[in-house]
Amino acid sequence: MVSFDAFTIEDGSPIYLQIILYVKRCIIGGTIADGDELPSRRVLSALLGVNPNTIQKAYRMLEEEGLIQSHSGAKSYVATDAAAIARIRAQLLENDALNIINSMKQMGLTREDALALIEKYWE
Repeated sequence: MVSFDAFTIEDGSPIYLQIILYVKRCIIGGTIADGDELPSRRVLSALLGVNPNTIQKAYRMLEEEGLIQSHSGAKSYVATDAAAIARIRAQLLENDALNIINSMKQMGLTREDALALIEKYWE
């Protein structure tokens, strides 16, 4: 069963998007694997203290992306393969990199300053 113990709701983005991002990052990180069972919508709704429709929306969008399989009245399972994991990793890394680069540019950092900062914190 996929655990949501490490999931925390943060301000700033819709909860359903946070759930999707959490599942994707866990898939990439290997803590969620192909075939793992997701909590039911009702159980996860109660666990997180959110509206069941929020969980339904997240699961539906994950299903539309081909990352989970659900059947009416049945359990939902993660459905990934190496190609899906590579696609998700590339997508998330690109989004994160663009956000960081845009923030650095807004703060007036030069390319050289940004690279020096990355070098400093890489280790």
